[in-house]
Amino acid sequence: MEKNLEYILKRGVAEIIVEEELVRLLESGRRLRLKMGFDPSRPDIHLGHVVAMRKLRDLQNLGHQVVLIVGDWTAQIGDPSGESQTRPMLSAEEVRANAETYMQQFFKVVDREKTELRRQSEWYGKFGLADVISLTSKFTVAQLLAREDFSNRHASGRPIAITELLYPLLQAYDSVAIEADVEFGGMDQKFNCLMGRDLQQMVGQTPQHVFLTPLLVGTDGRQKMSKILDNYIAIEDPPEDMYGKVMSIPDSLMMDYFELLTDVSDKELAEFRQQLSAESVNPMVLKKRLAREIVTQFHSAEAAEKAEADFERVVQR
Repeated sequence: MEKNLEYILKRGVAEIIVEEELVRLLESGRRLRLKMGFDPSRPDIHLGHVVAMRKLRDLQNLGHQVVLIVGDWTAQIGDPSGESQTRPMLSAEEVRANAETYMQQFFKVVDREKTELRRQSEWYGKFGLADVISLTSKFTVAQLLAREDFSNRHASGRPIAITELLYPLLQAYDSVAIEADVEFGGMDQKFNCLMGRDLQQMVGQTPQHVFLTPLLVGTDGRQKMSKILDNYIAIEDPPEDMYGKVMSIPDSLMMDYFELLTDVSDKELAEFRQQLSAESVNPMVLKKRLAREIVTQFHSAEAAEKAEADFERVVQR
């Protein structure tokens, strides 16, 4: 399916900062550097991660350069976004092992040949105390405590490690190190991405634009998809498991999953919504279509057909 720029910037997008300027850049013909970082704090990618990754692939197809940053330093801290308590630090060996499996999965969605791979250790391996002091001097504790998760923990007396306060600064410096034009992430990354934009401006670079996607609700129908909450669908799940997990989501999530995770056309999605509203279709029929679309994307059409047959034989009988 060929996607135009308007489709890419509107469907499955939560917020773009600054949208008008980004549109002009994308229409200018300049090849943009699209940043997405990942912390290999765990070895698996789930469908929640895929939402932003699909946008990267769409823009790769228009000729832009994806820059994937392996957070081999920040992963040892663990991203505190949305966390209610301090995470245990990982060893360098654990991070390296996770990164290998993570990258294999990342390239199931994003084109490896059009991706520049960078590791934080390229620049942080050379950082000295003077560099750390210089970086931390550019932001205040008050700015960091304005972040909702930090603010909530501080107000309730729960501890916040100094390493966690450093996390947004390190992510921001990544944008400086690679001279990012656009940073991608879920809505829970907005604070960190904007810090990158601010830091670039402080050091004389053109501030990056920020491309934010909605947070995918997990299979429990309540909270964002997360391995910690065990409400996730991993892209490495076997076809039968993947199909069954998609079939287990609440009916109320179906259209979000269609919009964020598939290439089913907007016209067809409008028809689905009308049918659901008029109760002229059994939701299970549409959910089976959704499960086939997702399993086909990460496995094959044949695997999707087999998974559906297994589901009908074992679960739906």
